[in-house]
Amino acid sequence: MNDSNEYDVIVVGGGNAALCAALSAREQGAKVLILERAPEPERGGNSSYTEMIRFVYNGVDDIRALCPDLTEAEVAMSDFGSYTEEQFFDDMARTTQYRTDPDLCEIMVKNSNATMHWLRKNGVRFLPYFGKQAYKINGIFRFFGGVILELWGGGEGLIAALYKKAAETDVDLRYGAWVRDLIYTDSRVCGVVVDLNGQLTTIRAKAVVLACGGFEANPEWRARYLGRGWDLVKVRGTKYNTGDGLEMAMRIGASPYGHWSGCHAVSWERYASEFGDLPTTPSFWRHSYPFSIMINAQGKRFLDEGADLRNYTYAKYGQMVLEQPGHYAYQIFDAKVLPLLREEYKKKHVTKVQAHSLEELADKLDDVDRDQLLGTIREYNAAVKTTNPFRPDIKDGRCTTGLAIPKSNWANTVDTPPFEAYAVTCAITFTYGGLRITKEAQVLNTNLEAISGLFAAGEMVGGLFYFNYPGGTGLTSGAVFGQIAGKSAARFASGHGKTD
Repeated sequence: MNDSNEYDVIVVGGGNAALCAALSAREQGAKVLILERAPEPERGGNSSYTEMIRFVYNGVDDIRALCPDLTEAEVAMSDFGSYTEEQFFDDMARTTQYRTDPDLCEIMVKNSNATMHWLRKNGVRFLPYFGKQAYKINGIFRFFGGVILELWGGGEGLIAALYKKAAETDVDLRYGAWVRDLIYTDSRVCGVVVDLNGQLTTIRAKAVVLACGGFEANPEWRARYLGRGWDLVKVRGTKYNTGDGLEMAMRIGASPYGHWSGCHAVSWERYASEFGDLPTTPSFWRHSYPFSIMINAQGKRFLDEGADLRNYTYAKYGQMVLEQPGHYAYQIFDAKVLPLLREEYKKKHVTKVQAHSLEELADKLDDVDRDQLLGTIREYNAAVKTTNPFRPDIKDGRCTTGLAIPKSNWANTVDTPPFEAYAVTCAITFTYGGLRITKEAQVLNTNLEAISGLFAAGEMVGGLFYFNYPGGTGLTSGAVFGQIAGKSAARFASGHGKTD
């Protein structure tokens, strides 16, 4: 590859958003190049670490269309319900404290169903998420939290399918291609400078799509934008999302947008690796906390474990763990709820303490204030109100009374051995701050004028998420705006798109 190479569209990045942009541009007839910073075994960015996707659907017929292998027996034992545009809008508004950009949110929500079918057409397969998004109640699987489907083969299956389609449609691809700068001349972006095997190379293009992630893997930027202590957290996904695309765009005047001091962060295995590792990362999730009590080093509860369904709290509770002394906590369960624990609690790479009495448990948790822990559990048990029956699939209203920090749902006494405690810390998934884009995914400068030839998708889009996040929406955003960015970039390259 040398300076004489020229493409219609260059896509920077190699995850879900980037691949959707490349395939969409190719559908428009553009000559497309994907530049993926990671080597092939680590391709896919954070998308390789995902599992589920949120979208609007009207009932079982929508699910059947996306999962043609679904059997009659599986349909008969499932209550899929529906998830309307109104519910999606409500979830986005509520979790972002009504700050989500209304135009971008509307585009994402209204295009979510069609984008699922577009992904299916491009080789991505789905199946009902029986394992982690449903509970069997009276013989029927009841799904919760607005997420019904998982990716066949997980995130790696998604990425494999999209790369396969890219190869079939003659999209060019370079791995280990670290894009270092945009070529910006005559007030337009017309290519990139890329490090290929240690050599800087210029590649020209009529349009560039940036889809290379946020800055979650950059500890210096995390401390700068997210605040004190964020340089210490684990990174759930790829080590390659270090903010390069954001930095190069802002160097030419791109407008930062959204919640730059906010991020998606979860409770995570305390002794997990620094970055994501595809073989072991599935063991690090700790998302059965709604059925636990979570205590810190002082032996105190510090959050409402049952404030909402997991899908609407897990992305913000990581920060609350980070704020605790020593940046760790324990999730404590008793025998009544142990059968409900997700599969990752039973895998390797789990820091677990088991005991046959609360006193024994307190003794074994030698980095927790023993007396305060036992006092906290006694106080909590006395406050549990058992009027409502326990239902894991809905907000059951089974709560505590009189506590400074309540538990609003799924409150069960912690009194039946054996007891298990799992050590967790904070891990970051992705950052919420990004670039300001138009409805066509074209990047705006700080004068709020479109930057000619520059488009963005995925984590790089600012303005969608603030404070919190409805689970499974990141893939939706990446696919929807990736498809839009690719189409817009191809139209721009052909001379039919906006030039100002």
